Amino acid sequence: MDEKVVLITGGARRVGAAICRALHAAGANIMIHHRRSVEDARALQSELNAARPDSVALVQADLLHLALVPSIVTETVNRFGRLDVVVNNASSFYPSPMGEITEQAWDDLVGTNLKTPLFLSQASAPHLKRSHGCIVNIVDIHADRPMRGYAVYTAAKGGLVALTRALASELGPEIRVNGVSPGPILWPEDERWSDDLARQRIIHSTLLKRVGEPEDVARTVRFLIYDAPYVTGQIIAVDGGRSINL
Repeated sequence: MDEKVVLITGGARRVGAAICRALHAAGANIMIHHRRSVEDARALQSELNAARPDSVALVQADLLHLALVPSIVTETVNRFGRLDVVVNNASSFYPSPMGEITEQAWDDLVGTNLKTPLFLSQASAPHLKRSHGCIVNIVDIHADRPMRGYAVYTAAKGGLVALTRALASELGPEIRVNGVSPGPILWPEDERWSDDLARQRIIHSTLLKRVGEPEDVARTVRFLIYDAPYVTGQIIAVDGGRSINL
């Protein structure tokens, strides 16, 4: 992946940061998008640039402001001279129980998980066509196995699965589009998920009887970019077998 340029949304923390590290270690130059995680983004940039100078840059934007989306692509191309890969990783995640769903929750959850990936992919497409690049969307196993109380999030991720396949059809043969569908990798930063018994039930529902690591997702993203030139329109579950055991 030497000299390939990868734009990763929500790349400053958690799974996004693991993807940045894995692709950077493989030789890619990275544009890390973040919204509010300024300190985390700068720390990750310093870490990676210490290993390979001038190989990582930052762009800050609220992805719900669609007018800013093309500028993220422009900044990436201006900084590195090209664009080879887009990883749509940024996501909002919280419950939206029936009877309590608001338009604001709809706009946020659908905006970050479906609307922005579409418009960022559209803005990136001319550059990706020139480089015969690819798009990787981070989906969720619950796009196919809905969680009670998360109707809007589930609908948004379900839409992203469909969008992944639609874009593969629309953008081929020059651009490949695939998705990675994580299961229990990192617990959400939300007190609703702090109950140990609830966590154990989720772990027990996996076939491997353990949670995964962010690096498991990162390695799969790297595979789809680097080792899978004949794969497009596919969703790979990285979930310890949970999606077939629910």
